[in-house]
Amino acid sequence: MRHQKTFAMRHKKTVRIATFLVLATVMTATAAGGASATPPPPTAPPVETTAQMETTAHIKGSAHLEYPVVADDIQVTVDARATFTKDSPWFPVRSEGTLRLSHTMVRPDGSSRTYWADMEVDCMTKGGPNATVTGRIVAASNNPKDANYPEDPFQKMLKDHVRMGMSFYVAGKGVGPSRVGLSGAADMTLSKCMAPAPYDKVLKGGFSLQS
Repeated sequence: MRHQKTFAMRHKKTVRIATFLVLATVMTATAAGGASATPPPPTAPPVETTAQMETTAHIKGSAHLEYPVVADDIQVTVDARATFTKDSPWFPVRSEGTLRLSHTMVRPDGSSRTYWADMEVDCMTKGGPNATVTGRIVAASNNPKDANYPEDPFQKMLKDHVRMGMSFYVAGKGVGPSRVGLSGAADMTLSKCMAPAPYDKVLKGGFSLQS
């Protein structure tokens, strides 16, 4: 009798354990199935970095230009860069670089004198093979006046904080000469990136224009 009672108790305990295991298995499977049925959260679109939102342009080079006085030498040297954004694709948000204009005057006796002005670039724009650059004179030659040469004009321009603008047409290989246009001396009212059309032919040297 005692043996039968013990066997019955063990049998009930075994049934309870088996039932618990079955329920646990069913609940686990249900939870797993529910989780797999839930769609994943939407993927956020990639965020563009500042570098990806910006484009740049760069003009660099040096050239000797056509001039009415054949013996004289006019030379322009430029190294200017500009940065554009999606919100400002045509007008730069940043510009930097240097621009030099020099004029060497040659006298009949063979002597010569060079007048020059260096400008700090404050604006550069680009469109196709064309670019415009403006800047303020920050350094200049200081040649004395004498019987053969006039007073150095760039010294006064330096003192007056004169700004100048230049335009560049960078011709492709075999499609004609490149050209440069010069605004001449202008006061501080000269707008940024404003310059006349390029008209003086490049006789020697040249420029590279990249974007």
